[in-house]
Amino acid sequence: MKLLVIDIGGTNVKVKANNADERRKIPSGSFMTPERMVSEVIEYTKDWEYEAISIGYPGIIKKGKIMTEPKNLGDGWVGFDFEAAFGKPVRIINDAAMQALGSYQEGVLLFLGLGTGMGSAIIVDGKIVPMELAHLTYKKGTFEDYLGLRGLERMGQEKWQKHVLTVVNRFKDAFLPDDVVLGGGNSKYLTQIPDGCRLGNNHMAIDGGFRLWEYELK
Repeated sequence: MKLLVIDIGGTNVKVKANNADERRKIPSGSFMTPERMVSEVIEYTKDWEYEAISIGYPGIIKKGKIMTEPKNLGDGWVGFDFEAAFGKPVRIINDAAMQALGSYQEGVLLFLGLGTGMGSAIIVDGKIVPMELAHLTYKKGTFEDYLGLRGLERMGQEKWQKHVLTVVNRFKDAFLPDDVVLGGGNSKYLTQIPDGCRLGNNHMAIDGGFRLWEYELK
């Protein structure tokens, strides 16, 4: 099957087809509505062939449906009909869960996505459990206020990294994972990796989007 994966972020929308060598980026932000996203994806991928689409979305997904509007994008995502807009079958999954799926090996995986916000997911023996840890309270704000892009820009790399290490150790104590992946676009700024952790990258999100159809088709 020829697949297109769309990884929606607060800074960029990344797209890649499994029969194309390159990954393409579309600038994103508070202006990005679902209508605009669909229009720009169609334009950016007009020279690619694909039969079905995986979408990684930065918000809560229940039974393949978007339940919440995103924090860092425009409005109108809840209830939007992507299959009608694209004219193709579509699977939607939380963006952190999609990157976790692309990172998964075995046992219990804890995934934290350090990007514009902070994504989180657990995979337990192959079962994906999306989570929304980002907006839980931490210090004088939320986990996302400290580990997301706002925290990195406000505090600088050194202080931001200290909070990343503190939070990762707290989550390891809570979830007892066999494997921890620190992904998202800002994971590249980490100069120290906690024990039992490994770095991910946004390419793993693309791999997760391809895997999503393998899981669904079994």
